[in-house]
Amino acid sequence: MSTTFWIILAGAVATYLTRVGGHLVISRFDHIHPRVEAGLNAVPAAVLTTLVAPAALSAGPAEWAALIVTALVSLRGGLGAMFLAGAAVLIVARQFVG
Repeated sequence: MSTTFWIILAGAVATYLTRVGGHLVISRFDHIHPRVEAGLNAVPAAVLTTLVAPAALSAGPAEWAALIVTALVSLRGGLGAMFLAGAAVLIVARQFVG
């Protein structure tokens, strides 16, 4: 088996263990403090920001157009509509703008 396979397998195991570990730690508590719960609820937005921000800083006009449309659609639509609108604008803008 290739080295790539073992790297992917190790990454999958590490990801699984961190998720299970977090669940086991939190499940030991009868009551979670509201501040801890608010912090845990903020994690998805923080992770998304760390993924989008570097790409946005080095983006061209097509990516910026998709980002703006996605942000506007997110104010009214759901997650699926937001994703589809952003992807459609990105594809069309890359086709015509470059």
